[in-house]
Amino acid sequence: MAQARDGLSSSEQPRTQEAWRYSSAGRARQRRLRRHRRRFIVVVVAALVVLAFAFRGAIGTSNRYGLPSPSILADLSLRQRIVAIADSQVGYSTQPVDSYCNKFSAYWDAGTTNCPGGETSEEWCADFAAWVWRIAGVHFVYGYSKNEINGAVASFYEWGVHNGLWHPLSSGYVASPGDIAIYGLSRGANPSAVHAAIVTSDTSVAKWPDVVNGDGDRTGFSVVEVGVDQKLAEVDQRGSTLDGYVSPT
Repeated sequence: MAQARDGLSSSEQPRTQEAWRYSSAGRARQRRLRRHRRRFIVVVVAALVVLAFAFRGAIGTSNRYGLPSPSILADLSLRQRIVAIADSQVGYSTQPVDSYCNKFSAYWDAGTTNCPGGETSEEWCADFAAWVWRIAGVHFVYGYSKNEINGAVASFYEWGVHNGLWHPLSSGYVASPGDIAIYGLSRGANPSAVHAAIVTSDTSVAKWPDVVNGDGDRTGFSVVEVGVDQKLAEVDQRGSTLDGYVSPT
């Protein structure tokens, strides 16, 4: 019998690719190829997931919450502009999600800088309210001297008192859209407060205002969110009660 390569007769050699595929060597090689393909797919999918999260982290959520167009804002009153700007940011959340890294504090160059994407970190309900007012055209100084507005909620209260624009709840004042609602106020030589929110409705019918909260906690750790008929600052209903309002003008 004629001998071929590997010591096999020509009749024993796989004569075609199809025959080789079903030989023991062919089956073993196919199994190895399938394993390699599966590993390759797993590596590619994992890489895509990593890239997706890296890209999301790079852009944060800032770019997804643009302002209304200048032409729209130009046709609105000051108070309407405040509400439109606040509403445009609803859904914004901090990145990373368990941090206070946010674009509003970064706008004021406030807070710490250990954040991705040029954002900065501090509790930011007052920074958000100040940002909305500034973009809408309210005139004030952001700073840390007396009667200047900053990331401390009580700074809005002090600014309001100084400018005759503070309205305690006991005064019977009817809040208007664009006001800042102040929660958990402690008066005194060094006042403090818990939370500030943008009023989006008047209180002539409802006793408590509808608001947009910066650094809210009802729908996430630290987000811009809507509060309806909001009497209390905290989601667990143990937070501080509304104390009054600061008007933009």
